Amino acid sequence: MLSTIKREIRYLLTHKWDLCMVSLAPLCIIILFCSMFYSGKAEHVPIAIINQDHSELSHTIEKYLKLNTTLHVQQISEDQTEVEKNLNQTRIWGYVMIPEGAEQRLVKGEDAQISIVYNQSYFSIGNTISSAMLLSTVQASTDFLKNNYFVNEIPYIDIDTAHIKISPLFNPNLNYKLYLEPFVIPAVLHLLLCCCIAFSVGQELKLNTTQQWRDSTTVLQAIFAKSFVYVIIFCFWTWLWMFWLIVIRGWTVAGSLSLILFAQFLFYLAYALISVTVVLATKNLSKTFGFLAVYGGSSLSFAGVTLPLNNAPLFTKFWSNIIPYTPYAKLQTEQWVIGSPITTSLTPLLILTLYCIFYLAISSALLKKIIWGAVNEK
Repeated sequence: MLSTIKREIRYLLTHKWDLCMVSLAPLCIIILFCSMFYSGKAEHVPIAIINQDHSELSHTIEKYLKLNTTLHVQQISEDQTEVEKNLNQTRIWGYVMIPEGAEQRLVKGEDAQISIVYNQSYFSIGNTISSAMLLSTVQASTDFLKNNYFVNEIPYIDIDTAHIKISPLFNPNLNYKLYLEPFVIPAVLHLLLCCCIAFSVGQELKLNTTQQWRDSTTVLQAIFAKSFVYVIIFCFWTWLWMFWLIVIRGWTVAGSLSLILFAQFLFYLAYALISVTVVLATKNLSKTFGFLAVYGGSSLSFAGVTLPLNNAPLFTKFWSNIIPYTPYAKLQTEQWVIGSPITTSLTPLLILTLYCIFYLAISSALLKKIIWGAVNEK
């Protein structure tokens, strides 16, 4: 196995483009996404206020909206047509409309008819500003009733409005860095890993060097050793990225760090062995890259990370259950963010192990068939 590992390292050192794919490309990916999510959360998103009431209530709502750091009140107007024109031109992302007579209706216990409109075509930004506008409007209405209306109408009775505490767990600030970045980096790197090892095995088939590949060891050990080189390289880049998040950026691991690192090794190994299996089965790099683009490229979408699997079609659930990224994403979330007991994460860890064993066995059988076929031809 050691000789196979040395042989693969020599191959990388003598083929500069392959070396760039396992060195410069992962580095560029990590720098790109770390820069993209550096701030962590969208802030000062431009919105507008349509104030047709000009009352104490509307001024209080304006004040609370301006104090919310997520929002930036870019426009205050009475003309709804003008505001909607800016919304359609994406100059603003939403608006709060306070119609005439809103305060009078509110103090009478009627519907104030205050409305919130926002651009939901961008899902994350839409959810962020809708929550911020709703929270600020509700807080302003409560403040007005308690400190303005009730004080003037019933000066001798201190009436407290109901307080409801909302506690988002594990990511209370709705930080994009803590939500997307832990999934995006492994999703991109595992696809790059698949392409690198697929091309390497494809070169072995093209140059008819598969016999040399296994001369010093068994077929199974040869496949594992070849995959091991790429898995360790991409694990290194992933651990470097984790060092950035945990040590430099200060994101604490809530659960077991060692379990996450071991799961990452199995995760990359599973995809490496899948790539080897597909190349040996098709003996065609174009078909292999096409398969990997569909199989590996869809991992983030079908793992239940960005798109929910609740009430999803049967095919979506089936596809989610046949990709190694799904159990890895579950384990990473449990141990990195939530801090679940280790026993909770043993199931996804076992699934990753089974992926590795299954594809190692299949790829070994395919390589044996190729080698024996070459021997018989001679």
